[in-house]
Amino acid sequence: MNLKLAVAQLNFVVGDMSGNAQKILRAAQEAHAQGVCLLLTSELSLCGYPAEDLLLRPSFIQACDNSLRELQQALEPLKGLCVVVGHPHARPQTHAPHAEGGVLVEKSRSVSMPPCVNRASVLCDGEIVAHYDKQELPNYQVFDERRYFTKGHQTGLFEVRGLKVGLLLCEDAWFEGPAAQCAILGAELLVVLNASPFHAGKGAEREAVMAQRVAQTGLPLVYAHLVGGQDEVVFEGRSFALNAAGEVCARAPSFEECLLEIDVNTRAVLHAPSEPPQLSLTGHVSQSPEPECELWQALVLGVRDYVGKNGFPGVLLGLSGGIDSALVLAIAVDALGPERVRAVMMPTGFTAPISLQDAQEMARRVGVRYDVLSIEAEFEVFKSSLNPFFEGRAEDATEENIQARIRGIMLMALSNKLGAMVLTTGNKSEMATGYCTLYGDMAGGFAVIKDVVKTRVFQLARWRNAHNPYGTVHAPIPERIITRPPSAELRADQTDQDSLPPYEVLDAILSRHMEEDQSAQDIVAAGFAPEDVALVTRLIRINEYKRRQSPVGIRVTHRGFGKDWRYPITSKFRA
Repeated sequence: MNLKLAVAQLNFVVGDMSGNAQKILRAAQEAHAQGVCLLLTSELSLCGYPAEDLLLRPSFIQACDNSLRELQQALEPLKGLCVVVGHPHARPQTHAPHAEGGVLVEKSRSVSMPPCVNRASVLCDGEIVAHYDKQELPNYQVFDERRYFTKGHQTGLFEVRGLKVGLLLCEDAWFEGPAAQCAILGAELLVVLNASPFHAGKGAEREAVMAQRVAQTGLPLVYAHLVGGQDEVVFEGRSFALNAAGEVCARAPSFEECLLEIDVNTRAVLHAPSEPPQLSLTGHVSQSPEPECELWQALVLGVRDYVGKNGFPGVLLGLSGGIDSALVLAIAVDALGPERVRAVMMPTGFTAPISLQDAQEMARRVGVRYDVLSIEAEFEVFKSSLNPFFEGRAEDATEENIQARIRGIMLMALSNKLGAMVLTTGNKSEMATGYCTLYGDMAGGFAVIKDVVKTRVFQLARWRNAHNPYGTVHAPIPERIITRPPSAELRADQTDQDSLPPYEVLDAILSRHMEEDQSAQDIVAAGFAPEDVALVTRLIRINEYKRRQSPVGIRVTHRGFGKDWRYPITSKFRA
């Protein structure tokens, strides 16, 4: 047996069924021309992932059905090619109408089971020759599939040119049962359609878990993943194939669309000629990116797709001369190009001359439009207007926050007038501890480094200065921006460490408490100062109200402030 299969690793848009179908069709045409007989797309490829509460709307499901039928017809001329497409499918009503006063009444969908199944259909010669409904429905981290889907029960098995293929959907492959069912029924190859959001280290984790399925069943496996940004999540692609020994024998590149072709051949088992021949899978193996490169690519793709898919002509941001805004500017330029990015410096009397110099130098290096818009006069007007109400009270964080809020007003006014979206520049350490100003530096449309802690910010800045992955500019961030002590510059001689523990300590406590759910007692037992642990955990607890009002941002860890984190604002619980 010698045949060729392929993975269409594509960037889909949620709700754009027509556009997504056209992408699948173009990939199918290319694959057919290359002699491919089986083409895999990602989970829910037809409607995009995650479609969230759109899945509760019957009109959305109907639109998916219509697009699926149109895709069937468009694929019919591609004789001999089977295409596996992911899509939602309306769950058949299992309850009968009941009578009230002689009138038949259907039960409300709001109190019944979820309205649809998560399905993969095998399209061949214009017909649906097989389908499979996802069995294992994840309901953790960013996943909420039990809200939308009813679990399937049948085994996914179909045949292509004599090859028996076991079909799984994402979470199914993280459990032994669905793969074992396929093996028992005679599958010779496992294929897994996925929509698994990125976080640091997830790619290697997926390959390791899929190797467990291979070891369990003795079957080679092909993993089809999608690529692209969708609101706060990013999908990195990195589709792959494992041979029967669990070794990677093909891998698509990360963070880009591609058609990954895989040759499938049979070979005799030399040490046991009486055994049936094994499948041999071969293809191109792309190298895994190093951690900093992978994280950078995720942030760049997240910005590019959020801006592009939502139709913004460009972005603007406040450039302070500090490390956070410098990093966001570098990411934005790599994502969009300098012509679609604008930087605005808004100094007051507390802004150090070197901040002005460094901001101007960075803008020059990356080639963006750069404007200086002093807010000193506006700040004085605000203070003057409020003086009668503040009489007898010393200046404090109130006046600091006024400066941040004036900057927010200026940026949003420019956004309204010019149409460009404001990127906020706050990092995860600040989001955690509330070291940010509501309606000030939190004002904007997209929080690029919302899930990047401060220590990682410095690492990324140094990595980007040493590498040029997008051919924009070498060393975009002036060295002094990286080496200077961080400061909000909202009062004289201010540094971040006036109010917070050193970032190495803060970020370690944050990781343990927020990402790993360790208790304060456990963190102290690990060697951290009790006063630092008490401060950081308290700040995380009392600043939930701020985080709820922050812009959506890119998730790059296994637990970010967003769908992963669902804590009440009003709570009296204390551990």
